[in-house]
Amino acid sequence: MLQLSRAFAITAIFVFVVVPLAAQEAVKSASNDRIQVRVNEVIVPVTVTDEKGRFVSDLEAKDFHIFDDNQEQKIEFFSRDRNQPVVVGFLMDMSNNTRLHWKTFQDATLELVWNLLPGTPKFSGYLISYSNDAELLVNTTTDAEKLVSKIRKMKPGGGAAFYDAIYMACTRRELVQGEPYEPRRVLIVIGDGHDNASKKSLDEVIEIAQRNLVTIYAMSTVAFGFESEGDKNLVRLTEATGGRVEYPLEKLYTDVSGYLSTPSDEGNYAYKVGTGGYASEIAKGIFRCVAGIAGEVTTQYILRYSPDIGSGNPKQFRSIRVAVDLQNVKVRYRKGYYPFAP
Repeated sequence: MLQLSRAFAITAIFVFVVVPLAAQEAVKSASNDRIQVRVNEVIVPVTVTDEKGRFVSDLEAKDFHIFDDNQEQKIEFFSRDRNQPVVVGFLMDMSNNTRLHWKTFQDATLELVWNLLPGTPKFSGYLISYSNDAELLVNTTTDAEKLVSKIRKMKPGGGAAFYDAIYMACTRRELVQGEPYEPRRVLIVIGDGHDNASKKSLDEVIEIAQRNLVTIYAMSTVAFGFESEGDKNLVRLTEATGGRVEYPLEKLYTDVSGYLSTPSDEGNYAYKVGTGGYASEIAKGIFRCVAGIAGEVTTQYILRYSPDIGSGNPKQFRSIRVAVDLQNVKVRYRKGYYPFAP
């Protein structure tokens, strides 16, 4: 982990999850044991990077201020250990929209699986695909090769039940003992965010993700020069839950001289599909995004606090605000949480 001076302008990425009040059901493990968790405690995984995306590791608890419905809270637990346990769900868009760069994102997903599931009990994962329907292909496991085997056989085609896939990820898989404290819950979407086949709505799945303490990241499959209406969905889902979107193909031609001035029969492309230069730029974009997501998931501060909430309506949504004692800082965090079970 990079040790960086506090004089750097940094970006702090905050991920908030909350263990609801006693009205909620206790979390079940895969063996059907009841896991007792302290009620009314908000868990705050925190990622801090500088403006170049490098992780910052020298912050202390005193550097953070957390406000719950505008009331500052006392940080009761602080940790900055690396490689903290997580359960990662991989959601793969198998609709027709992924055909153009399918092999590229198939390889990217394999890299993410190998990075985030190293074969130790601390890290678990599961695989869900979605086209006309959402399907749980591999249930929660520590064995990366089970996911790899399925991913290698997948082929895109059909519609996109994106929202139903998120709902399935939050409700229909085996749980690991200790969730959501250790391990934490993360969801990685590989897709463009469009939906044309779900029974659930975007608002419904945002709420179910927040209630189930899931942080959503996304790797957009939108090709350079194209736009997707689904991008707004990805941004809203990730911001609401504390994650972010990576765009591996977005800057494919940024540093290419003559991109718009080099004529060719295929169009004005300095890098032509099928050439070594094109493949190299694709690989660089994928590597950057895989490293960004994997690094953020495993390199985080963990904070906890217990707000005085009292009783309330199951639909009550509490806002969160975060401040950091550093100048020129951009702070990103989820909008808030639901403290009561529906």
